[in-house]
Amino acid sequence: MSTNGINPSSITSANSPEIVISANPDHSHYWRDFWSFRELLALLVWRDVLVRYKQTVIGASWAILRPLATMLVFTLVFGKIAKLPSSDTPYALLVFAGLLPWMFFATTLSEAGNSITANGHIVSKVYFPRLIVPVSTLLVGLVDFLLAGLVYLALAVIFGHFPNWHIIFLPLFLILLCGLIMGCGLWVAALNVKYRDFRYIVPVVLQLGAYLSPVGFASSLVPERWRLLYSINPMVGIIDGFRWSLLGDGFPLHWDSLLMSLLVTMLLLIPGIIFFRRSEGAFADAI
Repeated sequence: MSTNGINPSSITSANSPEIVISANPDHSHYWRDFWSFRELLALLVWRDVLVRYKQTVIGASWAILRPLATMLVFTLVFGKIAKLPSSDTPYALLVFAGLLPWMFFATTLSEAGNSITANGHIVSKVYFPRLIVPVSTLLVGLVDFLLAGLVYLALAVIFGHFPNWHIIFLPLFLILLCGLIMGCGLWVAALNVKYRDFRYIVPVVLQLGAYLSPVGFASSLVPERWRLLYSINPMVGIIDGFRWSLLGDGFPLHWDSLLMSLLVTMLLLIPGIIFFRRSEGAFADAI
């Protein structure tokens, strides 16, 4: 049947992309498929933001109260009781500058690790690049990070300690942090589908990591002979980078720690993407 001499089937075939559903999809177009499902990514981010801030008692205040409460505890323990030095910087700012990357890392890694199983009702029914799911948790975590960043700026005004020109490098350290989160998150997300024990292991590792990372103290307190070994923890170089960007020259940037963070991040991220892509074909059956 035609309308005005035009065959509707010819319009459909000319203007609509051909979609082939197969038990063995062609992964050579994986990244093109990822881009084509960008609206799904936006929908997942919007859904999670609404759930996090709308269906809670205190809403977005949680993203502000949590780092503030943690800052007060760390300041009391390390600044007042242990009396650790802070290089003429208010200890609260030292702690908060370390909490910004750490809480973003800890919260987002935990959610990314559980993202596939938490969205099993979608993963098991609809085809899309599964990488979209952990990426959506990263973007949601950025919302919390930005809110916490506003709190830091308010504290900087209160204490009269404003960032200098170093702050222009903060986005670079944020990108490195996002790469580390995705590198760890992809490994945990893929392994958590097959081995559900990982959902119990990750919180313990993150709890220990808060004290093994220079969150409540400056990394300069670590003896020089142990610094390289300590820098194997990639959060060391990242936290140092945040403090250098926000607090200035009082917290010098250690290039060996930064290079170690970059190396560890690449060793986690690139193999993590490969491992996740090889594993995602079995997610629907394993969930």
